[in-house]
Amino acid sequence: MSTLTKPNHIGRKISRIRELRDMKQEALAQALGTNQQAISAMENSETIEEERLVEVAKALGVSVEAIKNFSDEAAINYFNTFNESPNNYFGLNNCTFNPLDKLMETVEENKKLYERLLKAEQDKIEYLEKLLKEK
Repeated sequence: MSTLTKPNHIGRKISRIRELRDMKQEALAQALGTNQQAISAMENSETIEEERLVEVAKALGVSVEAIKNFSDEAAINYFNTFNESPNNYFGLNNCTFNPLDKLMETVEENKKLYERLLKAEQDKIEYLEKLLKEK
């Protein structure tokens, strides 16, 4: 089939962009608040509602136009340009937060949860001791 007669299969384009971003269907599903089966069905669909396309584009970190205009040839050409300009490092400026800060936030959250759990257990022990003393 020639490229001129290929349908504009949005689902396949989403699939290819997701794969190029090294993202699994499960990760995209989580970002969209759905399940992997829904992502699989979406990637097999030729068309997708504009609202959903906006959500998918945001989750993939690309524009809606990038999805609509995506082609493997253009992607290959894009990546080949990195050999021509050594100062262009793909993806290094995509991170908008410090991963170590996020890790420390998670550690603090876990610490607070552990303290709450410990307090609940202590309260339970006190209550049981009180019941034993009453008998």
